[in-house]
Amino acid sequence: MALANTTISYGSVTKTFHWLTALGILLALPLGYFANDLAHTVQNPEIATTETQVARAALLFSLHKTIGLTVFFVALARILWAVTQPKPGLLNGDTVLESRLAEVVHWLLYGSLVAVPLSGWIHHASTTGFAPIWWPFGQSLPFVPKDEGVAQITGTLHYLLQWVLVGALVLHIAGALKHHVIDRDATLRRMLPGLTPAQPTAKQPGHALPLLGALAVWAIVLGGANTLGWFKLDAAQTPAESLAAVESDWTVQDGTLEITVVQMGSEVTGRFADWTAEISYDAASANPKGDVTVTVAIPSLTLGSVTDQAMGAEYFNAEAHPTATFTAEIVDTEGHIAQGTLTIKDHSMPVEMPFDLAIDGNTAEASGGLSVDRRAFGIGGEATDSLGASVDIRFDLTATR
Repeated sequence: MALANTTISYGSVTKTFHWLTALGILLALPLGYFANDLAHTVQNPEIATTETQVARAALLFSLHKTIGLTVFFVALARILWAVTQPKPGLLNGDTVLESRLAEVVHWLLYGSLVAVPLSGWIHHASTTGFAPIWWPFGQSLPFVPKDEGVAQITGTLHYLLQWVLVGALVLHIAGALKHHVIDRDATLRRMLPGLTPAQPTAKQPGHALPLLGALAVWAIVLGGANTLGWFKLDAAQTPAESLAAVESDWTVQDGTLEITVVQMGSEVTGRFADWTAEISYDAASANPKGDVTVTVAIPSLTLGSVTDQAMGAEYFNAEAHPTATFTAEIVDTEGHIAQGTLTIKDHSMPVEMPFDLAIDGNTAEASGGLSVDRRAFGIGGEATDSLGASVDIRFDLTATR
């Protein structure tokens, strides 16, 4: 069988691209459906989930994303090949309505094969907290920020465009079966292995009107969704400043408190918006030179797409344990160290946190951090396949005397 197309038959390269694409779509669609269904369960803070369920959801999503990207690149190669080849004409080009509908469906399929995986890829790249793509290009994309707004819009696009793809695929399969069973022509057979030439009708539908028809379908779907408010961004949820101000020798004017976890092999960094620090410190005194008490509002944590999951009973259990505390004495030996106790979910552990300190008159700047094992505080299960055991805690602050 020839590699290239002719005006009456498809070559082996085109057939290979066709069936590889079909296989990828038929694998990616159900994987995405089941992964999404399981993710809703895993991310529901009111439902206790197991490490096995989390790992299964991550596996399904990674498979879905990786196969989707494979389809994307196969589709690009298929399109590049198609523009260099003659396209065998339709065998029913003289049936005006049916032939034009077939061409509309072909435009929808080609467009969807690019738009659906690309929108999913951008959604993945803009999201913090994800199941990784098993792909050599990494998890990020140039010019795509880690931004919740971008993630929401591209996630909605991906959802809508996939249903256009599904609709076009159903019509494409139905049309092929109609040709094979009812019309008994060679439309389906000429895409199967082997050489099956077939003479197209003299009249063909052309490309302009079918392309406009496909564009109209996308415009109706996206425009309708926009009218219904599907692209409206969720209102930013500002955590309530529930912690009362504290009296302190040093008052924090500005600062950040962050944690970094390893999820599915990738680092995810989150930030607490609401925390207080009661600090006393005198550089001239003997050790301990002071003490510190930090209170953290757990519900103020934002941790990308897994924020809700982190608040659940198996993890921080924010409803039952809304605060965490760190109490310590400040000592200065070969460097500054806060030696004390970290309490999360009523689990207390002795910790030491080294930090850098610079004091200029009545202004102090401090930064430091430590690593803890989340399992010591009853956060998450014992397994570490989907969520690493080590959690890095970092702070950076400016305080005035």
